[in-house]
Amino acid sequence: MTTIEAPAPENTQGANKFGVAGAPGCLNSADAIISVRHRRKWFQVGNTILGFGQKHWLKAVDDVSFDIERGKTIGLVGESGCGKTTTLKLLLGLETPTAGEIYFEGQDVKTLTKAGRKEFRTSIQAVFQDPWSSLNPRMRVNSIVAEPLEIATTMTKQQIRSRVGDLLAETGLNSYQGNLYPHEFSGGQRQRIGIARALALNPKVITLDEPVSALDVSIRAQIMNLLVDLQEEHGLAYLMVAHNLATVRYMCHRTAVMYLGVVQEMGDTESIFRNPTHLYTNALLSAALPSHPDIEREEIILPGEVVSPVDPPPGDVFMTRTPLPVDPAHEYAKVRPALTEIEPDHWVTVTPWSTLEAANKTGINLSLSVDEEIESDSFQGGGN
Repeated sequence: MTTIEAPAPENTQGANKFGVAGAPGCLNSADAIISVRHRRKWFQVGNTILGFGQKHWLKAVDDVSFDIERGKTIGLVGESGCGKTTTLKLLLGLETPTAGEIYFEGQDVKTLTKAGRKEFRTSIQAVFQDPWSSLNPRMRVNSIVAEPLEIATTMTKQQIRSRVGDLLAETGLNSYQGNLYPHEFSGGQRQRIGIARALALNPKVITLDEPVSALDVSIRAQIMNLLVDLQEEHGLAYLMVAHNLATVRYMCHRTAVMYLGVVQEMGDTESIFRNPTHLYTNALLSAALPSHPDIEREEIILPGEVVSPVDPPPGDVFMTRTPLPVDPAHEYAKVRPALTEIEPDHWVTVTPWSTLEAANKTGINLSLSVDEEIESDSFQGGGN
């Protein structure tokens, strides 16, 4: 595999107590369990003959940095194909990175000992989008939840049975249901089984890949409230990928908005929802369903087509979607702009064509006409 070197990390926040260098958009908190720095995943596409010919790269994730703090949730949002799930897979080790580092409690995962790698793997678990396909239909629920314990611990069969019963009860299921098969449950119940399995090894971080998108609307709030309660009880950290902005606003303390593999806006969730600054963020929020059908607002339609992630522009990847004029001679048309902190814990990619302020200065009114709330009737918005 061809290795592509990342640029030298830009230490804008200093180092945390572990000595991990800062990066734009990262709080570098002492509570960080996972620190992702300048992570890239480029897929080589096209064919070369005997090593001759031009190589092309699909840049699924390009220089992404963030921290996952103990007891907090960070959300990744953006349209399909922006790199959210690939970022999650890089954290889980399901994809081989092209460049960048991941630090687990301050230590680079590439340098971990055998015991350290085992702790890292058991400390990060996953809840998947589809609660049906993520469960083995030939296994009873007891066996599904017990499998991580049988593989990664030295617990006796009696201890495992007791632990499985406790996990089922903690996630809202009855102990007798452990003898049933997945097809005998509803979608919400199957997702509870997936959550119980993720909790089995007492992880520190759980990745949530669209955890409620495949569920009925009436069940979504129950699962979200369950996840929030478990987070408060166990001090869990979540990395959540989601399209539903109401879910993000309810569950996430910090949010990163991605476009074409690059973070465009990042920071405190409430700051982003109350003061969306990047034009792409405003377009996402305007496309979300309002909290009441009588609310009317104008949707922001970005011109042009989404650029192919294969060999995207060397500068700001958003410049092909902006409604504002782009100066091809500008520095950011050739060099990738870094995130800029515009207020405490609110970072944005600022260029002459990427922000709401820039649009207003040019006389283009793109102010987001929203009811100021993107939330569900089933629960109240907030990052807690």
